[in-house]
Amino acid sequence: MALVPGGAFVMGSDRFYPEERPAHRAKVGRFLMDRTPVTNARFAAFVAATGYVTVAERVPDPARYPGVTADQLVPGSLVFAPRTDGPNRGPADWWRYVPGACWRHPQGPASDLDGRDDHPAVHVAHEDAAAYAAWAGKRLPSEAEWECAARGGLRAAEYAWGGELAPGGRRMAHIWPGGPFPRHAGDTPPGTAAVGLYPANGFGLHDMIGNVWEWTDDWYGTRHAAAAEGAPGRSCCAARARSLDPAQPDLPIPRKVLKGGSFLCAPDFCQRYRPAARQPQMIDSAACHIGFRCVADA
Repeated sequence: MALVPGGAFVMGSDRFYPEERPAHRAKVGRFLMDRTPVTNARFAAFVAATGYVTVAERVPDPARYPGVTADQLVPGSLVFAPRTDGPNRGPADWWRYVPGACWRHPQGPASDLDGRDDHPAVHVAHEDAAAYAAWAGKRLPSEAEWECAARGGLRAAEYAWGGELAPGGRRMAHIWPGGPFPRHAGDTPPGTAAVGLYPANGFGLHDMIGNVWEWTDDWYGTRHAAAAEGAPGRSCCAARARSLDPAQPDLPIPRKVLKGGSFLCAPDFCQRYRPAARQPQMIDSAACHIGFRCVADA
């Protein structure tokens, strides 16, 4: 783990997406943070020690998914699989719910972790990440802690490394490899990379941007003002209720904040490869581009 000295910093951004607003002064105490996302090797050690079964490996509870037939309630998770012909009309054209997909089988039952011990563990729901953190004697970060850490001591910089996405043409994070999203060159869809391949930020933290989205422990609000009504990491019941997706009133599953972007973030689609970027995720949901890292009090 690396020490994040904390202190005051500018959180959020007024220049990109509405949910990042308003840019405001925030303050956190010092804390320790994992230098990289939790890897498959580390997550496997946790599972071996505890026998833990992730959400993606369990049969979904029918009571939580009204209108879904029993034959559709099978263990699995979301895998990136874009159309190769015709127009891509939206996320439904590049996401597939794959039965059997989980942290052990990131692309589905036929895949495995061979050669991926040092890749981030994915297909991890919020409770899975929290269970690992408790086992490790750590916890999940608040959104403010995560963003302070990602900024690496830089004041209001656009990226974790400064003001340019690719300074001098150098790639600084594992994001979309190029070309119009979601089309890609090659036979294999883009995926995770080994942790630590790109430079650390000013606090010695790798992969704070790109590779995988990372869970925080804060309930999602559509603007920072809404999220800030609960203390960081300890949001109240009202904040939990506000985190529900108004577009899906029949699916009352609360959402937590994800940070950092992933290998699927692209300049022409999702410019969320920045410390200020944030995204909601239902706490029971996992995908091939969602992982986590832990923090501890210092």
